Amino acid sequence: MIRQLGLCTAVAAFAPLAFGTPARAEGDLVRGAQAARACMACHSFTPGRHLTGPSLAGVWGRKAGTADGFARYSDALKRSELVWDKRNLDAWLKNPAALVPGNAMGFPGIADTHTRADLVAYLEAVSSGRVTAPDRGLPNLKEVDTASRVTAIRYCGDAYRLTTADRQTYTFWEFNLRFKTDGSADGPPAGKPVLIGTGMQGDRAAVVFARPEEISSFIQRQCS
Repeated sequence: MIRQLGLCTAVAAFAPLAFGTPARAEGDLVRGAQAARACMACHSFTPGRHLTGPSLAGVWGRKAGTADGFARYSDALKRSELVWDKRNLDAWLKNPAALVPGNAMGFPGIADTHTRADLVAYLEAVSSGRVTAPDRGLPNLKEVDTASRVTAIRYCGDAYRLTTADRQTYTFWEFNLRFKTDGSADGPPAGKPVLIGTGMQGDRAAVVFARPEEISSFIQRQCS
C-alpha cells in the first residue's frame, strides 16, 4: 500500500477553534496544545526540523527570520526586527499580513482572542521546556518498507509506470504524479526514491528523491 502523509491544512484545523469559544482564563495550556495541532501542518517542534515553515522549537524570544537552517524567509520578515514575545506572537497569529506586510506565510489568522492566548502560552511553555510538544512531521523516508521503495520509473505517452521493491507496478497520469526532494536527515537514501500517496482516490502520488539531479537519470522513456 502506498504510504499516506495525511497532513491537514492549518486553516481547516483552526476553524472550529475560532468561533463560539466561551470565556475562560487566559493562557490555557491544554487548549493551547489543541490549537498547536494546526501549526503542525506546516511546522515541526523539533529543533532544526523545518517543513513548509521553520521549526517552532525555541521560538519564544527568537528574532523573527533567524531560525538556524531555514532559508525561505521573506525579505519582509527578515527586515521586521520583531522578537517573538507575547505581544508580537499574538499580533502575528491574529493577522500576519497586517503585522508584517509582504510576508510569505499563507495564513489568514485567528480571530478568537482566547484561542490566540492559549496558543501563545503553549509556545512559551514549549520553548522554556515546561511542556514537551509532540512532533507530527514528515515520516522518516530511510525506514520505509519494500512497498514504498521505488526501483524503476518508466515514462510513455502521458503516463508514468512505477515499480516498487515488492515488484508491484503503479500507473499514474503524468499530471497526477509529483517529483520532490528531501535532503534532510530523514530523507530517502541516495538513489532510492520513495513513493508516497497524496490522497484523493489513490490516483495521485509523489516520488521523493534525495537530490534533484537523481530525478532525470532515474526516469526511463520506455513504452514496452
